[in-house]
Amino acid sequence: GLTEKESEKYLNTIIDYMKSEKPYLNNTLSIKELSESLSISTHHLSQVINERLNQSFYDFVNHYRVEEFKQIIKKPDSKNQTLLALALDCGFNSKSSFNRIFKKHMNQSPSQYMKAFI
Repeated sequence: GLTEKESEKYLNTIIDYMKSEKPYLNNTLSIKELSESLSISTHHLSQVINERLNQSFYDFVNHYRVEEFKQIIKKPDSKNQTLLALALDCGFNSKSSFNRIFKKHMNQSPSQYMKAFI
């Protein structure tokens, strides 16, 4: 296992990388790819996300995708695009996965969120 200090260091590295490089925009991002990019073993990466954030790898990644979507819909040029186009730009694979994941994270559908936002 990891020490508390190592775990904290890895967590900071992971979060900094997610914010700066936005690997979640790649809709095929895997834990293996992320671990290779960070030079952290997949086991340690998974352990840190599970134990420190109480999330699975996919919930962790999808959280960033939902937040990205919430940011891009604030931009004026997003009004010319469909929800699906915006979702795909954020790293989602399909409309159904986007709707399901968005609702799980936000407790409302993307269209309900958009109506409330507008």
